[in-house]
Amino acid sequence: MGTKEGKSINHYMRVWHRYAGFFILGFALLYALSGMTLIFRDTEFMKKEKKISQSLAPGIDPAELGRNLRMREFKVEKTEGDIIYFRGGTYNNATGAVEQTVKELIFPLNKMTEFHKTPSGKPLHWFTFTFGLVFLFLTISSLWMFKSTTKVFRQGMLISLAGIVAAVILLFFV
Repeated sequence: MGTKEGKSINHYMRVWHRYAGFFILGFALLYALSGMTLIFRDTEFMKKEKKISQSLAPGIDPAELGRNLRMREFKVEKTEGDIIYFRGGTYNNATGAVEQTVKELIFPLNKMTEFHKTPSGKPLHWFTFTFGLVFLFLTISSLWMFKSTTKVFRQGMLISLAGIVAAVILLFFV
Protein backbone atom coordinates (compact mmCIF):
# COMPACT_ATOMS: atom_id res chain seq x y z
CA MET A 1 0.00 0.00 0.00
CA GLY A 2 1.76 3.17 -1.18
CA THR A 3 1.18 6.86 -0.68
CA LYS A 4 1.50 9.72 -3.18
CA GLU A 5 5.30 9.62 -3.06
CA GLY A 6 5.30 5.83 -3.24
CA LYS A 7 6.24 5.39 0.43
CA SER A 8 4.33 2.79 2.43
CA ILE A 9 2.68 3.07 5.82
CA ASN A 10 5.52 0.83 7.02
CA HIS A 11 8.01 3.54 6.06
CA TYR A 12 6.14 6.26 7.96
CA MET A 13 5.57 4.05 11.01
CA ARG A 14 9.30 3.26 11.15
CA VAL A 15 10.16 6.98 10.93
CA TRP A 16 7.62 7.97 13.63
CA HIS A 17 8.68 5.03 15.77
CA ARG A 18 12.36 6.01 15.47
CA TYR A 19 11.86 9.65 16.45
CA ALA A 20 9.38 8.90 19.23
CA GLY A 21 11.86 6.35 20.59
CA PHE A 22 14.72 8.84 20.51
CA PHE A 23 12.55 11.48 22.19
CA ILE A 24 11.46 9.36 25.15
CA LEU A 25 14.79 7.62 25.70
CA GLY A 26 15.60 9.71 28.78
CA PHE A 27 12.09 9.31 30.18
CA ALA A 28 12.21 5.55 29.65
CA LEU A 29 15.52 5.38 31.52
CA LEU A 30 14.02 7.43 34.35
CA TYR A 31 10.97 5.14 34.58
CA ALA A 32 13.10 1.99 34.40
CA LEU A 33 15.44 3.11 37.19
CA SER A 34 12.68 4.42 39.43
CA GLY A 35 10.58 1.32 38.79
CA MET A 36 13.45 -0.91 39.86
CA THR A 37 13.90 1.29 42.93
CA LEU A 38 10.23 0.92 43.86
CA ILE A 39 10.68 -2.84 44.05
CA PHE A 40 12.67 -2.21 47.24
CA ARG A 41 10.24 0.31 48.76
CA ASP A 42 9.49 -2.03 51.67
CA THR A 43 13.18 -2.21 52.62
CA GLU A 44 15.71 0.36 53.81
CA PHE A 45 17.73 0.07 50.60
CA MET A 46 19.02 3.53 49.51
CA LYS A 47 16.99 5.33 52.18
CA LYS A 48 17.90 7.88 54.80
CA GLU A 49 16.19 8.78 58.05
CA LYS A 50 14.19 11.97 58.33
CA LYS A 51 12.77 13.40 61.57
CA ILE A 52 9.31 14.93 61.37
CA SER A 53 7.59 17.03 63.99
CA GLN A 54 4.00 18.04 63.49
CA SER A 55 0.89 18.94 65.41
CA LEU A 56 -2.42 17.16 65.14
CA ALA A 57 -5.57 17.77 67.10
CA PRO A 58 -5.28 16.52 70.66
CA GLY A 59 -7.36 13.54 71.74
CA ILE A 60 -7.44 11.65 68.43
CA ASP A 61 -8.70 8.11 68.86
CA PRO A 62 -5.81 5.65 68.33
CA ALA A 63 -7.85 3.87 65.64
CA GLU A 64 -8.00 7.17 63.66
CA LEU A 65 -4.40 8.19 64.30
CA GLY A 66 -2.97 6.11 61.45
CA ARG A 67 -5.33 7.74 58.95
CA ASN A 68 -4.42 11.22 60.22
CA LEU A 69 -0.72 10.40 59.86
CA ARG A 70 -1.34 8.80 56.43
CA MET A 71 0.39 5.62 57.52
CA ARG A 72 -0.45 2.24 56.10
CA GLU A 73 -0.51 -0.71 58.47
CA PHE A 74 -0.57 1.63 61.45
CA LYS A 75 -0.43 -0.14 64.78
CA VAL A 76 -0.19 1.24 68.31
CA GLU A 77 2.73 -0.50 70.02
CA LYS A 78 2.08 0.79 73.54
CA THR A 79 0.58 3.64 75.52
CA GLU A 80 2.21 5.30 78.54
CA GLY A 81 0.09 8.04 80.05
CA ASP A 82 -0.72 10.52 77.25
CA ILE A 83 2.00 9.19 74.91
CA ILE A 84 0.98 6.72 72.22
CA TYR A 85 3.91 4.83 70.68
CA PHE A 86 3.75 3.52 67.12
CA ARG A 87 6.38 2.25 64.70
CA GLY A 88 8.79 5.11 64.17
CA GLY A 89 7.19 7.68 66.41
CA THR A 90 5.00 8.99 69.20
CA TYR A 91 1.80 10.98 69.55
CA ASN A 92 1.00 13.05 72.64
CA ASN A 93 -2.74 12.63 73.17
CA ALA A 94 -2.91 15.70 75.43
CA THR A 95 -1.07 18.19 73.17
CA GLY A 96 -1.41 16.62 69.70
CA ALA A 97 2.37 16.72 69.17
CA VAL A 98 3.77 14.06 66.85
CA GLU A 99 7.44 13.11 66.71
CA GLN A 100 8.24 10.68 63.94
CA THR A 101 11.22 9.19 62.13
CA VAL A 102 10.57 8.09 58.56
CA LYS A 103 12.80 6.54 55.92
CA GLU A 104 12.82 8.15 52.50
CA LEU A 105 14.75 7.51 49.32
CA ILE A 106 17.93 9.46 48.72
CA PHE A 107 18.05 12.21 46.09
CA PRO A 108 17.52 11.88 43.08
CA LEU A 109 15.69 8.55 43.50
CA ASN A 110 13.01 10.23 45.62
CA LYS A 111 12.24 12.63 42.76
CA MET A 112 12.32 9.90 40.13
CA THR A 113 9.83 7.68 41.95
CA GLU A 114 7.37 10.58 42.17
CA PHE A 115 6.69 10.02 38.45
CA HIS A 116 5.39 6.54 39.21
CA LYS A 117 3.09 7.78 41.95
CA THR A 118 1.73 10.97 40.38
CA PRO A 119 -1.93 11.48 41.33
CA SER A 120 -4.36 12.85 38.76
CA GLY A 121 -4.73 16.14 40.63
CA LYS A 122 -1.14 17.24 39.96
CA PRO A 123 -0.09 18.88 36.67
CA LEU A 124 2.67 16.27 36.30
CA HIS A 125 0.03 13.62 35.60
CA TRP A 126 -0.28 14.97 32.03
CA PHE A 127 3.38 14.15 31.49
CA THR A 128 2.99 10.61 32.81
CA PHE A 129 -0.18 10.10 30.77
CA THR A 130 1.57 11.37 27.61
CA PHE A 131 4.56 9.13 28.31
CA GLY A 132 2.16 6.18 28.54
CA LEU A 133 0.55 7.11 25.22
CA VAL A 134 3.91 7.45 23.45
CA PHE A 135 5.04 4.15 24.95
CA LEU A 136 1.80 2.53 23.72
CA PHE A 137 2.45 3.97 20.25
CA LEU A 138 5.99 2.56 20.29
CA THR A 139 4.65 -0.84 21.23
CA ILE A 140 2.06 -0.90 18.45
CA SER A 141 4.20 0.80 15.81
CA SER A 142 6.88 -1.86 16.29
CA LEU A 143 4.56 -4.18 14.35
CA TRP A 144 5.38 -2.12 11.22
CA MET A 145 9.15 -2.46 11.53
CA PHE A 146 9.23 -5.42 9.13
CA LYS A 147 7.05 -6.38 6.20
CA SER A 148 4.41 -8.89 7.20
CA THR A 149 5.55 -11.38 4.56
CA THR A 150 9.05 -11.81 5.98
CA LYS A 151 10.38 -14.57 8.22
CA VAL A 152 11.61 -11.98 10.74
CA PHE A 153 8.06 -10.62 11.11
CA ARG A 154 6.58 -14.09 11.68
CA GLN A 155 9.25 -14.87 14.28
CA GLY A 156 8.63 -11.50 15.91
CA MET A 157 4.91 -12.26 16.14
CA LEU A 158 5.64 -15.58 17.87
CA ILE A 159 7.98 -13.88 20.33
CA SER A 160 5.36 -11.15 20.90
CA LEU A 161 2.72 -13.80 21.59
CA ALA A 162 5.06 -15.48 24.06
CA GLY A 163 5.58 -12.11 25.79
CA ILE A 164 1.82 -11.50 25.99
CA VAL A 165 1.24 -14.97 27.45
CA ALA A 166 4.06 -14.42 29.98
CA ALA A 167 2.55 -11.04 30.97
CA VAL A 168 -0.90 -12.59 31.47
CA ILE A 169 0.58 -15.39 33.56
CA LEU A 170 2.44 -12.87 35.74
CA LEU A 171 -0.66 -10.70 36.06
CA PHE A 172 -3.08 -13.41 37.08
CA PHE A 173 -1.05 -16.25 38.56
CA VAL A 174 1.92 -14.78 40.42
